[in-house]
Amino acid sequence: MLIGCCALAQQPITALQRFELYGQAQGTTYTISYYDEKPRVNQSAIDSIFAVIDRSMSLYKEGSLINQFNANDTKRIAMDPHMATVIKKSFAIHKESKGQFDITVKPLVSLWGFGPDNRQDLPDATAIANAMKTVGMKKLRVRGNSLLKRVPSLQIDLNGIAQGYTVDVLHDYLMAKNITQFIVEVGGEIRAHGEKPDGTPFRVLIDRPESAGNTISHVVELRNKAITTSGSYEKFRQVKDYTFSHHIDPRTGYPIKSSTIAVTVIAETAMDADAYDNVFMAMNPRDAITFANSKNIIDIYLLYLEEGQVKEGYSKGFKKYLLTD
Repeated sequence: MLIGCCALAQQPITALQRFELYGQAQGTTYTISYYDEKPRVNQSAIDSIFAVIDRSMSLYKEGSLINQFNANDTKRIAMDPHMATVIKKSFAIHKESKGQFDITVKPLVSLWGFGPDNRQDLPDATAIANAMKTVGMKKLRVRGNSLLKRVPSLQIDLNGIAQGYTVDVLHDYLMAKNITQFIVEVGGEIRAHGEKPDGTPFRVLIDRPESAGNTISHVVELRNKAITTSGSYEKFRQVKDYTFSHHIDPRTGYPIKSSTIAVTVIAETAMDADAYDNVFMAMNPRDAITFANSKNIIDIYLLYLEEGQVKEGYSKGFKKYLLTD
């Protein structure tokens, strides 16, 4: 693609080049690809963004703001702008999902062996009941820029939304650098802006688990959208004869039993896509599609089991993103 116009006819015409940054952060990998005349961002700037967000919301970062809040002797903290944004969105999605999305599930996540302490055994009913006493976003309050506990032992886990938020922060950083054609991916959370120099949109292959059998792999085309895929196949444990995923129902305290194998969400922001994929994984497939259609700003693609067969489902707007070549 050549840039320039009649008013700048005397100026040199410069072809856009593709630049890529990649590395490891937040326990996963990231890739940033963008098109410009010259490199405008460097690795250290990107790594600094990850470091700032980790100091705010990483459960694996000693001394992080979230770990300070989760300490038993902490009643409140002053949130930084990153945490404040994520907490505000968490409350909104909690309400829209009728309690399915809940950031106070950390005690349950830990009990079932998906937390930093890497617990190996299965929790009994008494342990789950005790953990449930501290679960529920009604036990959490925001007052100004302060986050307060209504229950002393309450703990939060932002892993179901913070990685998508990180992608959005990187998106905004690139935009501030006057980079307008790019795609950002962090651990499978993706957001694209603009298009490639040849005028085509960015293309993303939807992850398809082995359990989906011969189901066709789809490619979607993205302009100014975010996409994420979540599935019961991503993180799971097997203890004796019991296999269960990392999706824990905050209303029961037990891993979610769902016919949905995987869900792909396309949204305006990666934070929305990241949070809502957890919600859709817990819903009946038909209810999930109805919910997405009612939102009218989110589109989804589902793989689910019905009578032993793998089936596909779409929201009304999803097909417009599919590559049909």
